[in-house]
Amino acid sequence: MSEQKDFVGYEYKEITAPTDRISLYIDCYENFGWQADDNITAVSKMRQTTLRMKRERKIVNKMELTRLQRHFEACAKEIETLEKSTTSVASIWAFMVGIIGTAFMAGSTFAVTHEPPMILLCILLAVPGLIGWVLPYFLYRCLVVKRTKKIQPMIEAKQDEIYDICEKGYSLL
Repeated sequence: MSEQKDFVGYEYKEITAPTDRISLYIDCYENFGWQADDNITAVSKMRQTTLRMKRERKIVNKMELTRLQRHFEACAKEIETLEKSTTSVASIWAFMVGIIGTAFMAGSTFAVTHEPPMILLCILLAVPGLIGWVLPYFLYRCLVVKRTKKIQPMIEAKQDEIYDICEKGYSLL
Protein backbone atom coordinates (compact mmCIF):
# COMPACT_ATOMS: atom_id res chain seq x y z
CA MET A 1 0.00 0.00 0.00
CA SER A 2 1.10 3.55 -0.58
CA GLU A 3 1.85 5.87 2.33
CA GLN A 4 -0.05 9.12 2.54
CA LYS A 5 2.09 12.25 2.91
CA ASP A 6 1.12 15.03 5.28
CA PHE A 7 0.68 18.49 3.80
CA VAL A 8 3.68 20.76 4.25
CA GLY A 9 3.50 24.46 3.40
CA TYR A 10 6.73 26.13 2.40
CA GLU A 11 8.02 29.66 2.27
CA TYR A 12 10.57 30.51 -0.39
CA LYS A 13 13.64 32.72 -0.53
CA GLU A 14 15.97 33.72 -3.32
CA ILE A 15 19.62 34.23 -2.37
CA THR A 16 22.31 35.84 -4.52
CA ALA A 17 25.84 35.17 -3.34
CA PRO A 18 29.40 35.19 -4.73
CA THR A 19 29.99 31.96 -6.64
CA ASP A 20 33.14 31.13 -4.67
CA ARG A 21 31.18 31.28 -1.37
CA ILE A 22 28.00 29.51 -2.44
CA SER A 23 28.77 26.37 -0.40
CA LEU A 24 29.17 28.50 2.74
CA TYR A 25 25.81 30.18 2.11
CA ILE A 26 24.03 26.86 1.56
CA ASP A 27 25.55 25.35 4.71
CA CYS A 28 24.71 28.40 6.81
CA TYR A 29 21.14 28.78 5.58
CA GLU A 30 20.49 25.12 6.42
CA ASN A 31 21.11 26.08 10.06
CA PHE A 32 18.14 28.46 9.86
CA GLY A 33 15.79 25.79 8.48
CA TRP A 34 16.27 26.52 4.77
CA GLN A 35 17.04 23.88 2.19
CA ALA A 36 17.90 24.16 -1.48
CA ASP A 37 14.81 23.91 -3.69
CA ASP A 38 15.45 20.88 -5.92
CA ASN A 39 12.75 21.97 -8.36
CA ILE A 40 14.77 24.97 -9.58
CA THR A 41 18.44 25.01 -10.49
CA ALA A 42 20.92 27.67 -9.43
CA VAL A 43 21.68 30.45 -11.93
CA SER A 44 25.19 31.90 -12.24
CA LYS A 45 25.96 35.30 -13.74
CA MET A 46 29.17 37.32 -13.49
CA ARG A 47 30.66 35.69 -10.36
CA GLN A 48 27.25 35.72 -8.62
CA THR A 49 24.99 32.71 -8.14
CA THR A 50 21.29 32.89 -7.40
CA LEU A 51 19.84 30.05 -5.31
CA ARG A 52 16.27 29.32 -4.45
CA MET A 53 15.68 28.02 -0.93
CA LYS A 54 12.61 26.78 0.90
CA ARG A 55 11.61 25.96 4.46
CA GLU A 56 8.52 24.87 6.31
CA ARG A 57 6.10 27.65 7.14
CA LYS A 58 5.27 26.24 10.57
CA ILE A 59 8.85 25.91 11.76
CA VAL A 60 9.46 26.20 15.50
CA ASN A 61 11.31 29.34 16.77
CA LYS A 62 10.77 31.10 13.44
CA MET A 63 11.20 34.61 14.87
CA GLU A 64 14.54 33.84 16.52
CA LEU A 65 15.78 31.96 13.44
CA THR A 66 14.88 34.94 11.25
CA ARG A 67 16.74 37.30 13.58
CA LEU A 68 19.82 35.07 13.52
CA GLN A 69 19.54 34.78 9.74
CA ARG A 70 19.54 38.57 9.34
CA HIS A 71 22.58 38.79 11.61
CA PHE A 72 24.32 36.18 9.43
CA GLU A 73 23.44 38.11 6.26
CA ALA A 74 24.86 41.33 7.75
CA CYS A 75 28.10 39.57 8.70
CA ALA A 76 28.40 38.01 5.23
CA LYS A 77 27.93 41.45 3.62
CA GLU A 78 30.62 42.90 5.89
CA ILE A 79 33.03 40.15 4.83
CA GLU A 80 32.32 40.89 1.14
CA THR A 81 32.88 44.61 1.73
CA LEU A 82 36.14 43.98 3.56
CA GLU A 83 37.41 41.71 0.79
CA LYS A 84 36.55 44.28 -1.89
CA SER A 85 38.31 47.03 0.06
CA THR A 86 41.65 45.22 -0.24
CA THR A 87 41.84 45.97 -3.95
CA SER A 88 39.82 49.16 -4.29
CA VAL A 89 42.23 51.45 -2.41
CA ALA A 90 45.21 49.90 -4.17
CA SER A 91 43.53 50.37 -7.56
CA ILE A 92 42.84 54.05 -6.89
CA TRP A 93 46.45 54.72 -5.94
CA ALA A 94 47.79 52.78 -8.93
CA PHE A 95 45.50 54.67 -11.33
CA MET A 96 46.52 58.02 -9.86
CA VAL A 97 50.23 57.27 -10.22
CA GLY A 98 49.64 56.02 -13.78
CA ILE A 99 47.77 59.20 -14.72
CA ILE A 100 50.54 61.37 -13.26
CA GLY A 101 53.08 59.34 -15.27
CA THR A 102 50.99 59.88 -18.39
CA ALA A 103 50.92 63.62 -17.74
CA PHE A 104 54.73 63.66 -17.55
CA MET A 105 54.91 61.70 -20.81
CA ALA A 106 52.55 64.17 -22.45
CA GLY A 107 54.80 67.01 -21.30
CA SER A 108 57.79 65.14 -22.70
CA THR A 109 56.03 64.73 -26.04
CA PHE A 110 55.11 68.41 -26.19
CA ALA A 111 58.70 69.34 -25.36
CA VAL A 112 60.14 67.27 -28.21
CA THR A 113 57.58 68.56 -30.74
CA HIS A 114 58.15 72.19 -29.75
CA GLU A 115 59.95 74.43 -32.27
CA PRO A 116 62.90 74.28 -31.63
CA PRO A 117 62.83 70.85 -29.86
CA MET A 118 63.65 70.96 -26.14
CA ILE A 119 65.52 67.67 -25.85
CA LEU A 120 66.77 68.20 -22.29
CA LEU A 121 63.24 69.00 -21.04
CA CYS A 122 61.93 66.00 -22.98
CA ILE A 123 64.38 63.69 -21.16
CA LEU A 124 63.67 65.29 -17.79
CA LEU A 125 59.92 64.73 -18.22
CA ALA A 126 60.22 61.26 -19.81
CA VAL A 127 62.06 59.72 -16.83
CA PRO A 128 59.30 60.37 -14.25
CA GLY A 129 56.77 59.49 -16.97
CA LEU A 130 58.29 56.04 -17.44
CA ILE A 131 58.53 55.58 -13.68
CA GLY A 132 54.87 56.57 -13.43
CA TRP A 133 54.00 53.86 -15.93
CA VAL A 134 56.03 51.08 -14.28
CA LEU A 135 55.46 51.93 -10.60
CA PRO A 136 51.65 51.32 -10.44
CA TYR A 137 52.04 47.55 -10.85
CA PHE A 138 54.40 47.27 -7.88
CA LEU A 139 52.48 49.87 -5.87
CA TYR A 140 49.24 47.94 -6.40
CA ARG A 141 50.77 44.63 -5.29
CA CYS A 142 52.39 46.21 -2.23
CA LEU A 143 49.19 47.96 -1.12
CA VAL A 144 47.07 44.82 -1.61
CA VAL A 145 49.45 42.76 0.53
CA LYS A 146 49.55 45.45 3.20
CA ARG A 147 45.76 45.87 3.27
CA THR A 148 45.18 42.10 3.27
CA LYS A 149 47.39 41.70 6.35
CA LYS A 150 45.44 44.47 8.06
CA ILE A 151 41.98 43.16 7.14
CA GLN A 152 42.51 39.39 7.51
CA PRO A 153 42.01 39.36 11.33
CA MET A 154 38.73 41.28 10.91
CA ILE A 155 37.50 38.80 8.29
CA GLU A 156 38.41 35.86 10.52
CA ALA A 157 36.57 37.46 13.45
CA LYS A 158 33.46 37.88 11.28
CA GLN A 159 33.71 34.25 10.14
CA ASP A 160 33.89 33.13 13.77
CA GLU A 161 30.82 35.25 14.47
CA ILE A 162 29.02 33.59 11.54
CA TYR A 163 29.84 30.13 12.89
CA ASP A 164 28.53 31.10 16.33
CA ILE A 165 25.30 32.39 14.76
CA CYS A 166 24.88 29.20 12.75
CA GLU A 167 25.50 27.09 15.84
CA LYS A 168 22.74 28.97 17.70
CA GLY A 169 20.41 28.53 14.73
CA TYR A 170 21.12 24.81 14.54
CA SER A 171 20.39 24.41 18.24
CA LEU A 172 16.98 26.07 17.76
CA LEU A 173 16.01 23.59 15.04
